[in-house]
Amino acid sequence: MNPSNYSINNFNSKFPRINWNNATTYEINKIIKSLKTKTSYGYDETTIKIPKLSTPFIISSLTYICNKSLSSGVFPERLKYVTIKIVCKKGDKLPTKNLRPISLLTSFSKIIEKLINVRLYIYIYIYIYIYMH
Repeated sequence: MNPSNYSINNFNSKFPRINWNNATTYEINKIIKSLKTKTSYGYDETTIKIPKLSTPFIISSLTYICNKSLSSGVFPERLKYVTIKIVCKKGDKLPTKNLRPISLLTSFSKIIEKLINVRLYIYIYIYIYIYMH
């Protein structure tokens, strides 16, 4: 069977609608704590240390923003910006094959991305193991 027919035969049904539960302040706090404390930062020049230190003061607002993003299905526009740096993999910097780009995200985008990752993982797990069997 060719790949097109396989896809049509096996993936013709629609996925159930994604209805994500709201995040709690406890969950957002857990995500912030799980992020590695690095000195790198995105265009906002905020390392992950800032959200970690200010968690008690920003947790409610951050949870609200995360829940708005989940319910609307829209990732905040300002958090889509990245800073791209070129780093040397190893050896001499002259051959361009030794260079690679890295994308530096904002600390706050990492928090929302991690939340969405958890939600997607749960959704896919439930869909594959419950709906497909």
